[in-house]
Amino acid sequence: MSNDGINQSRRKFLLGATGVIGGAGVVGAAIPFVASWQPSAKAKAAGAPVRVNISNLEAGGRLVVEWRGKPVYIVRRTLESLKAINQIDSDSLKDATSESANQPTYIMGNARSLKGKEDVLVLVGLCTHLGCAPIYRPDVGAADLGGDNWLGGFFCPCHGSTFDMSGRVFVNKPAPTNLEIPPHNYESDDVLVIGVDSEVA
Repeated sequence: MSNDGINQSRRKFLLGATGVIGGAGVVGAAIPFVASWQPSAKAKAAGAPVRVNISNLEAGGRLVVEWRGKPVYIVRRTLESLKAINQIDSDSLKDATSESANQPTYIMGNARSLKGKEDVLVLVGLCTHLGCAPIYRPDVGAADLGGDNWLGGFFCPCHGSTFDMSGRVFVNKPAPTNLEIPPHNYESDDVLVIGVDSEVA
């Protein structure tokens, strides 16, 4: 075989080997690149529903859980606080019927809860003014919140917005709307699922 034949054969081999190695390199670079488009486990978890066992939540008590990076308040209201919600003069509230509130369509009434679960209030614990965390103040008659007119609720320490025990904002306060109600449903009497709508559960 002549030198030209050997060189030609070596050239074909080197071209083929280079092509294979180059192709492998492209595939090797593409796999992590394409994988980077997939949401991380942390991102998936951030949007995932949150299951909460509320069996130990006593009347008047509150739990705080995190859902999508936001605090969610779960309050078990007493019979007295449920009665007080209906006694509040609607003129003292910006949106007594929650028409402008950010809440699922299946949340109804002054209690702003699921039917049959009126004692349990589930809301996002962020003031609708500038996003501060309101303080849970169930203490009826608190002197610093209006004395006899205060029937319990939430107080935002940043700019003074006050909300009733359903998260409805009072008039003449900076918060523009009622506190947000997240989508939720009940897996059982004791297990609340935040992040899944009752209508599609």
